[in-house]
Amino acid sequence: MKNISELKPAAAQPRTGATPRRPQPAHRRNESSGFPRSQARNEQNAERNYERYLLLARAEALTGDRIAAENYFQHAEHYLRSMSNNRIKGPKS
Repeated sequence: MKNISELKPAAAQPRTGATPRRPQPAHRRNESSGFPRSQARNEQNAERNYERYLLLARAEALTGDRIAAENYFQHAEHYLRSMSNNRIKGPKS
């Protein structure tokens, strides 16, 4: 058995069974979802996500899972604030 001082740090140990990562081109790193960042954050997506998380929260509340419901309500609140910020800033020209 090795002493703690003789063990390699986890970061220095090779990963077993893993394929090495290949570097991605720069244009792919920024658009992992396939959409440019500005399009992913438009107001319609915020409204859609707000409604989606609100429905999920209500469904979880009906099943009695208060923790999951609160999680979804917090997600919905994030998108509600995002929509509010978009309205304050106004349309981009």
